[in-house]
Amino acid sequence: MVTSRTTTSTRPEGAGGNGRAGAVAGRNEVALRGRLAAEAEERELPSGDHIAVLRLVVPRQPPTGRRRAVVDGPRRATVDTIDVVCWTAATRRAAMRLRVDDLVEVEGALRRRFFGGPAGRQSRYEVEAAALRRVSGGGVGGT
Repeated sequence: MVTSRTTTSTRPEGAGGNGRAGAVAGRNEVALRGRLAAEAEERELPSGDHIAVLRLVVPRQPPTGRRRAVVDGPRRATVDTIDVVCWTAATRRAAMRLRVDDLVEVEGALRRRFFGGPAGRQSRYEVEAAALRRVSGGGVGGT
């Protein structure tokens, strides 16, 4: 299951936000369920912050109502590989307990993170986990 919702709506003045008439409220929610591709890795950033990073392999839903035009043509990807980062102590601990091939659910938000790299300033999109849990074990040494 891959669910990513980003919606905007206008709010009347005084309904929250910054109080401007016609202010737009945003929403950034991601819900994932997939298999852990490799053990989570704990890292220390140059800022001194600690994070855990993991990668989920999430099957794509087959397109509805569409057929491939050419049977022998190039195949489309059947999975998405999604990077997840855990910033809080609780999500880092949960990530470090996971094992390869565990079925995992993640709730969080899509983030764009900027960092310095060999080619200069770079950015990356990743899911920032607010909560994650093992749905079922199935991995090497899994539970």
